[in-house]
Formats: sequence, structure tokens, C-alpha cells
Amino acid sequence: MKAEWQVRLAAHAARLTISALMRTCRFTDLGTATFRALIAGGQPVIFSLWHGRLLPLTWRFRDHGFVPMISRSADGDYIARVVERWGYRPVRGSSSRGGGEALQQMLQIARNGESLVLTPDGPRGPFQQLKPGVLHAAQATGCPIIPATAAAARASYFGRWDRFLVPHPFTRIVVSFGQPIAVPRDADAAEIERKRLEVTEVMNALTRAADELVARS
Repeated sequence: MKAEWQVRLAAHAARLTISALMRTCRFTDLGTATFRALIAGGQPVIFSLWHGRLLPLTWRFRDHGFVPMISRSADGDYIARVVERWGYRPVRGSSSRGGGEALQQMLQIARNGESLVLTPDGPRGPFQQLKPGVLHAAQATGCPIIPATAAAARASYFGRWDRFLVPHPFTRIVVSFGQPIAVPRDADAAEIERKRLEVTEVMNALTRAADELVARS
């Protein structure tokens, strides 16, 4: 286990490096009007994004006070420190470690009027396959799910399973948001499964469209 000062120093260096990189990129935002109107009207939302696409989205929507769930892993320690400096308020947990407690904490936060950020294929995949946690969160809170994605004209992809997108300097990035998807409070298991397939397809279609758009840049 690394010492506290080592974690802090590494996170600080990562934040400065990522910030310098992302400031060179040109962003195009698509589909933001709907979720902004909901939030402005006092309705919190649950952003749902694939793990591999979170870097550009996290940077672009810094200083909004959104609440992400970040794993309790060693990598999560670094990530949490970086995003805290970008104005996020992370809750630590995942489907494999501390997830139940963290999810209950996030549900209470949403009921208090704050918007959540979830990566429903994280922390270990399978790749772009949605786990039902985001649906249960929407069902319990009444918050709509907002599908979100990002794509870059030039990027490298890392990771064993998630193809984690890291944009190249000075490239064009598209961040794109879908329409709200509600999960009825009385939804049974069959309805949850239908919604799972629906949200999965919407997120994948949104990602394909963003990839196709930047490919034409």
C-alpha cells in the first residue's frame, strides 16, 4: 500500500497532466438542453455512461457538483482525488466492494436533490453491458436516467476490458446526451429487464453516433 503522500502527489500530477491535455481539445456538446432544464427546475438526474468514455465527460462537466460512485480500489483512490479537485463529490464503492452501502448513500443524495453519475459496466465489465444498479437507483429515487457518451477524432484506448478512451492533444471531442429514461417505481423484474435492454441499446447507439460524427472530422 502506498503512503498517503504518495497517493496525493500522484493524483496531483495526474490532474495537472490531464487538465493540460484536455485544454488543448475542441469540444462539441450535443443534447445538453434537456438535462440542464431538468436540473434547473429542481429535478436531479442520473447520468449513465460507459466506463471507457468517462474521461472526456468528467473533464467537460467539472465544477457542476455531480456525485459519482468510484471504486474502493487503489486506482479509485487516485481517481477520487482527481475528480474532487474538479468539483465532484465522489462516493466510494462498487459492485464488488462496498456497493450496497455506497448505493444507499447515493440514493439519499439524489433524494436531497443532487445528480448522480454511474458507470453501469464498471468496475470490471463486461464491456458496455449494463448492470441493473442504475435502473434500481432510478426506480428508488424517481430520477430519470440520462444516457451520456463521448468520442474523440484521435485517441488511444487502454485497459484490459473497457477500452478506456484518452484523447490525443488538439483533437475534436464530442460529448453527447440522450433523452431522459424513466423507470416506474412499481416496475417488476420483467420491466427492469426490458429497461436494461432499452438503456443499453440507447447508450450504445449514442456512442456509435458520436464515433461516426468525429470520424468525419
